[in-house]
Amino acid sequence: MHTDTASISLYDRLARHPGRIAAVLILVPTLVRLWFVATHQLGLVQDEAQYWDWTRHLQLTYYSKGPLIAWIIKTFVTIFGDTELGVRMGSIVGAALFPLTLWWLVAGLWKRPVMAVCAVFLAAAAPLFQALGILMTTDNPFVLCWSLAMIALYAASTPDEEGRERGWWPYLLLAGAYGVGILAKYTMLGLAGLALLHGLVLRRAGVLPRRYWPRLILALAAGVVIGFLPTLVWNMQNGFVGYKHVLYLIGVSGKGAETLFRISRVPEYVGAQLGFALPWWFWLMLVGGWRAVRLLWRPGVNPDGVRLDTVQSSVLALFFWPMTLFFLAWSFHTKVLANWNTVSFVAGCVLGAVELERLLLAPTRRREKLLKAGAWASAVLFLFLHVHQLLPLPPSLNPAHRLKGWEDMAQHISEVAGQRFADPRRVFYMSDVYDITAELAFYVPGQPEAYCLWWSDRRMNQYDLWGGPKGREGWDAVLVLRGDSPGLPPVVSDMFASVTGPFRYVASYRNQPVRPFYYYLCSGYNGRWPMRFSGSF
Repeated sequence: MHTDTASISLYDRLARHPGRIAAVLILVPTLVRLWFVATHQLGLVQDEAQYWDWTRHLQLTYYSKGPLIAWIIKTFVTIFGDTELGVRMGSIVGAALFPLTLWWLVAGLWKRPVMAVCAVFLAAAAPLFQALGILMTTDNPFVLCWSLAMIALYAASTPDEEGRERGWWPYLLLAGAYGVGILAKYTMLGLAGLALLHGLVLRRAGVLPRRYWPRLILALAAGVVIGFLPTLVWNMQNGFVGYKHVLYLIGVSGKGAETLFRISRVPEYVGAQLGFALPWWFWLMLVGGWRAVRLLWRPGVNPDGVRLDTVQSSVLALFFWPMTLFFLAWSFHTKVLANWNTVSFVAGCVLGAVELERLLLAPTRRREKLLKAGAWASAVLFLFLHVHQLLPLPPSLNPAHRLKGWEDMAQHISEVAGQRFADPRRVFYMSDVYDITAELAFYVPGQPEAYCLWWSDRRMNQYDLWGGPKGREGWDAVLVLRGDSPGLPPVVSDMFASVTGPFRYVASYRNQPVRPFYYYLCSGYNGRWPMRFSGSF
C-alpha cells in the first residue's frame, strides 16, 4: 500500500504521461548537445580528429578500429562539411536514438512505461552517455548496436502479445546489430557468448522457444560475415597488424603480458566506473543486477518485490555482469581503459530503473529525500558539464582542460609556415605521434594532409600504414612535438637540407594557457621517409 502522498503523486505523474516525459528527457539533452557543439565549446579531441582523417582514406577497416566510425563521420561531413558539427553530428544522432531503444524494450516489449522513463532518465543522467552524446567515438555506435542486439535477443526468446512466435524479425535484427557492431568495435564479438549463455539459461528454466538454436546460429553467422569478414580481409592484406594491436592493448602480448597480477591500476578503473554512472545510480544498478541473478538462480521466486520474469532477468544479467566482472578482473592484470566496459551500462540503466521504480512504489520520507537529492545532483552535474567551458574555472578544476588548445596550436603553426618559408603552398606538416598529426590535419587552414614520423620504438598507428609524403621532394615542413619531448628526432636531419629549432609555443584556449608544444622548421625535403621498425605494431 502507498503511504506517502508526495511519492504517490510522483509515480502517478510518471504513469500518466510517460511518453511525454521520456520525450523531454531525450529532446532537451539533444538540443543542449547541438548548442554545445555548434558554439565550439570544445574542439575535437585526438581520436575524433584521427577518425575524421580516416574519412579521407575509406577502407575495409583500420589499424586500431573497425570502419564504421569513419563511414558515419563521412556521411555527416558530406552534409555539414568538414567541421566540428559535421564530425560530431553522428554522436548527437546516436545519443538521441539510444534512449529510444531503451523505451522500445521496456515500454514497448515489456509494457512497463514508468520503468522505461526511469531507464531513459538514468541514461540522460549518466556522465558516460553525456560524453558519448558529444564526442564522436566508436563507443557511440557500439552502444546503439549493443542495445538493439539486447532487444533482438529478448524478442527472439518470447512470444508476441497474442502468444505466437515473433517470426524471423528478431533474428534479422540480431544479425544486423551484431554485424554492424563488430564494424564499430571488436568487443561486439563477445555478444555471441552471451547469446549462447542466454539460451542455456532459458533451457534450464524450461522456457526455451522452439527453433531458437538454429535461428540463433544463423543470425550470429550472418553477423560475423557482415562485420568480421571485412576486418579479416584487411588484416590479411596488412600482416594482421590490427589483431596484433588488440592483443597488445589488452595485455596478451608485449610488455603488458610480462606481469600477470598487479593492483595499482584497479582503483583508477573502479573509480571511473563509479563516475560513469554516478555512484548513487550505479549502486541501484548493482542491486538490480544482484536481484536479477537471484531470480535466475531460483526460478519462479520473485524476491523482494523484483518485477522481472526469467527472460528479462536473463537478458539484463547477462548483458551487465559478464562484461563488468571480466574487465574488473582484467584490470588486475593490465591497464584497462575505463570505456572498455561502456556497453554494460546499457543493461545497467534498465537494472537501475527496475530498482528506481521499486523505490517509487514503496516510498518512505527518507527514500523520497534521497531520490530527490540524486535527481537534483544529476541535473546540476549535467548543466555543469555542458556550460563549464563558459565558467572562469582554474585549470585544475576544469575537466576538459587537457583536451584544449589544438586549434590554437595549428593556427600558430600555419602562421609560422607562412612567415618563415618562401612558398607556404609547398609546406607539409608532421609530428611523431598520431594525436598531434590528426589535429594538424583538421585544424591547419585548408586541412592539408599531415604525416606521422616514425623514428622510435613507439606503438604503430594508422598513419604508419599510409606512409609519408609522396612527390613532395623539395618541399619544406613543420615538425610539431609534444611539450615534454623537444629533442629533434635523429632521422629528421637525414630527411631535410636544413633544420632549425626547437621553438616553443604555449597553446591557449580563450586566452588561457593550455599546453606547450615544440616545433622545428625543416627546409628542402629529399624524399627519404623512415619506415617503421620491423616487428612493431
